[in-house]
Amino acid sequence: MSGGGVSVAIINYGVGNLLSIYTAFKRAGASPRIVEDLREAYEHDAIVFPGVGAFKPVIRKLQENRDHISKLLEEKPILGICLGMQLLYERSEEGCPPGEYLQGLGIFRGDVRRFPANVKIPQMGWNTLRIIRRGCPLLSGIPDGAYVYYANSYAPGLSEDAVAVTAYGVEFTAVAQRGMIFGTQFHPEKSGRWGLRMIENFIKLVEGEKGR
Repeated sequence: MSGGGVSVAIINYGVGNLLSIYTAFKRAGASPRIVEDLREAYEHDAIVFPGVGAFKPVIRKLQENRDHISKLLEEKPILGICLGMQLLYERSEEGCPPGEYLQGLGIFRGDVRRFPANVKIPQMGWNTLRIIRRGCPLLSGIPDGAYVYYANSYAPGLSEDAVAVTAYGVEFTAVAQRGMIFGTQFHPEKSGRWGLRMIENFIKLVEGEKGR
């Protein structure tokens, strides 16, 4: 499998799930590495913001390194997974009093909000993808209606960055793209064949960028 020449920095900002992401990227043919010092991420071809955890402590940690984060967002292909995707939005209400928000990294437009009270929280398990914008390289070969694995209590609303959506009490963005920055509200590393295909697609995309 191709991709062995693609180095991927998985950012360790104190949340779980790093080993499963590392293993998935290794399986897909990349050369992943878990990094804590953001300066080390510059040495890699692409960056992964992993999921699982709370928005407030993670965004504060990233904002302490805003210069490094801003440069990485400008220069590297990025994949944000679950919480890692939510960090890329303008605002999140997680951890805030009603009506208040925390500022995110502001790559994707819109807010991250808690699921409505009429559904069980968190959402845990398999749900679908409805592709609303074709041409996203992350979704190459992924069929409309594919099932992927979610584990979330919050989700981003719909905006111009959405390329796939799903519903759990309310319709929300499942996949977002702006340029070379991508987000998945689900966990591709836990989503079987389609999740692995998306990781392979991301690696292939990064390979193409390296070849330019």
